[in-house]
Amino acid sequence: MAEQKRMTDENLYIETISPTTQPAARRRGGYLYVAVFTSGMTTLAVELTASRLLGSVFGTSNLVWANVIGLMLLYLTVGYFIGGRWADRSPYRTTFYRILVWAAFLSALIPLAARPVLSAAANAVYDVDAGLAIGSFASVLVLFAIPVTLLGTVSPFAIRLAVTDIAAAGKTAGRIYAISTLGSLIGTFLPVVLIIPVLGTFGTFLLFASILYVVGLGGLWSQHGVGALRWLWMPAVIAVLSALTLSGPLRAAAPNASILYESESAYNYIQVQEDADGYRYLYLNEGQGVHSQWHPEIYIYGRTWSFFLIAPYFNAPPFTPEDIDAVAVIGLAGGTIARQYTHIYGDVPIDGVEIDGRIVAAGAEFFDMNADALPNLTVHVEDGRYILNQLNGDYSVIAVDAYRPPYIPWHMTTVEFFREARAQLAEDGVVAINVGRTDTDRRLVDALTATLLQVFPTVHALDVPFSFNTILVATRQPTLSSDLQTNLDALPAAAPQPLRDILALGTSALVPTHPSELVFTDDRAPVETLVDSLVLNFLFSGGIDQLRPVE
Repeated sequence: MAEQKRMTDENLYIETISPTTQPAARRRGGYLYVAVFTSGMTTLAVELTASRLLGSVFGTSNLVWANVIGLMLLYLTVGYFIGGRWADRSPYRTTFYRILVWAAFLSALIPLAARPVLSAAANAVYDVDAGLAIGSFASVLVLFAIPVTLLGTVSPFAIRLAVTDIAAAGKTAGRIYAISTLGSLIGTFLPVVLIIPVLGTFGTFLLFASILYVVGLGGLWSQHGVGALRWLWMPAVIAVLSALTLSGPLRAAAPNASILYESESAYNYIQVQEDADGYRYLYLNEGQGVHSQWHPEIYIYGRTWSFFLIAPYFNAPPFTPEDIDAVAVIGLAGGTIARQYTHIYGDVPIDGVEIDGRIVAAGAEFFDMNADALPNLTVHVEDGRYILNQLNGDYSVIAVDAYRPPYIPWHMTTVEFFREARAQLAEDGVVAINVGRTDTDRRLVDALTATLLQVFPTVHALDVPFSFNTILVATRQPTLSSDLQTNLDALPAAAPQPLRDILALGTSALVPTHPSELVFTDDRAPVETLVDSLVLNFLFSGGIDQLRPVE
């Protein structure tokens, strides 16, 4: 009989494996691989879900991603180092499975401990308390330190347990890392594609922690039988804490407002509020900006959305409402722009593009963005640049309202994107984009002006009053800023009064353009670097005081 040596979990002696004991050894080895797969899956699921946890308050800029990924790698590095030493000192399966249940328990604690911290951070962002917001961000990231470090110990520990023959150590280590990486692959796609949209961020944490816990508990059961049941205190604690902390909204309603809807998608934390005057507002993620507004009897609000109505009147006069043939809106949100265009121009065909289907559903339910109220609107739940190239074109206006610093989709800021947009315009078509700025820093506006001028002959700028927004209008034909006033004066008597009012406001909001030397291309578009600099300059120059509500 061929003899094979192995080390048992609880005794450091050499045992001869007989043919009758080999199946049990193989089962234990197989379960070890299940544990490694589950650990790899949970590690990446925690990392991906961490970005959504933080994104609900701090957004999803590259800066947030860099902090999440960088610290996760640091925690895993520490875990790999500790795991190897730990396995040499205590090479027992019981120790290994205890690591799994503790990692699961602490992973489930992350969203529960983070909830009050994030709630405070959301209020800090709303009140522009930078110190508290940054402190909250750091505090949440620290919560991941112990559970992710424990998850990092799993692979080296599993290799120590699995190696029974030094000659096959390389093959065993390769198998362990391959299985762990396969689990990580599943943990990368499953939360984003399926779990987060269905269960939300907190539910996703709890689900993957539960799977890891069950695997760890099963391993302890194989070692100790009913003695493993003493670890059932962990899910009991999580259940009690979940009931106490996960009730109520993450972000409180604004003063004199109530929350009508709150949900989470693969892209956004979504909230709909209604104030005492019957206005409804769509808030996303940190809630600093209003993405859509609605009132049952009022259509024009004099805010950023209304300025998109001005865009086609930069064409050479006479340009009248009857000259509007079709409109595309990229960044549809709750449909405010589409609703205003419909109110002014009747049943003009509108293609609305919104990447987040959950926002579209909220728009249909709370903002009248449905077939009954807007039969002329066709909604496309897709990425804006991709779907723009699939549409039929010949638009009078392409409105791009997808730029919300610091979440600017860089691929819709480039020369190549604007060439694609130009190809979809009618001969007198225009592109209008909403760009962020500060009172003293217009670098993003100037860079986008320069980029547009690579494609269009003329670009006009309107600073939206009482905001940090500039609307840039690029015309396919050469035009003059004075064309706006001329077209206002030439409006037919039947033109709606709200259109006259917003055009008059637009003429007073005109500002000169100053294109910079920076031009965004698909090869090089340092949008977030520019925005990060813009935001930091704003904060360090006392800009916080400009954002605080007037008492």
